[in-house]
Amino acid sequence: MRVKCVICDTIHDLPNDLPLAKKLRNRPIHTFMCPSCSQRISENTEKRLDTGKFRFFKTSSKIDEEF
Repeated sequence: MRVKCVICDTIHDLPNDLPLAKKLRNRPIHTFMCPSCSQRISENTEKRLDTGKFRFFKTSSKIDEEF
């Protein structure tokens, strides 16, 4: 299966029997990100978290219980 990275627009080939390939085929809303872009984003996020100025907003359990 040929897939395109949403960030760098490079085309990669995935074997058809991978769970990721099945997820991309059956649910078009899911997108593919190549390993190099994924690693770069995770490193940049860790750097932002280490500065202390970046806040992670998580939903509280009270809000989840109300729904």
